[in-house]
Amino acid sequence: MKKQTLLRKLAKLETINDQLSAEIDYLERLTRALGFAQGLKTLKAAALEMLEADKKKNVRKEDEANPPLSS
Repeated sequence: MKKQTLLRKLAKLETINDQLSAEIDYLERLTRALGFAQGLKTLKAAALEMLEADKKKNVRKEDEANPPLSS
């Protein structure tokens, strides 16, 4: 590849990186303002916890709907 092409690609990637970094910083401040003590880290943990609880709830509903067959 020509040097000029590589420089253009590098500039594009740097722009994308700057945009993503700014968005993550904004989300970090937003989550802290909403009460997540460690920002995105605690938001992620809460979301995973909610998904796990929902998964367990759905398994229980399936078990109730399909009781084991007695012999």
